[in-house]
Amino acid sequence: MSIERIIPKGGATPRGPYTPGIRAGDFIYVSGQGPIDPVSDVLVVTDVATQTRLTLENVERVLDAAGAARTDIVKVSVFLRDINDFAKMNTVYAEFFGEHKPARTTIESKFHKADMLVEVDCVAYKPR
Repeated sequence: MSIERIIPKGGATPRGPYTPGIRAGDFIYVSGQGPIDPVSDVLVVTDVATQTRLTLENVERVLDAAGAARTDIVKVSVFLRDINDFAKMNTVYAEFFGEHKPARTTIESKFHKADMLVEVDCVAYKPR
């Protein structure tokens, strides 16, 4: 099995020593993505719904670079600064995934940036 590092063109610059995505065989592992504007490469400071939408779009950019799509996602982890934002995040999440409903975990978490309200990582399955 080969391991391929996935770095989407036009995506946000990783904020640490990690790769945005890894393809290992038929699985694609997407590192935690946040509400980073891919054009300006800065954190978008706004409400949790807008941050969730941008974060999920960033996840999709990594998947696209790996030749996969949101419908290939099998597991999602959502990290929220404030669990009270769950309903707002969940509305955007439901719109994004539609009828495709991957397994999901959602937890409250603290981030290194106080203005970051959400982070999402996932695993996708896309046979070559």
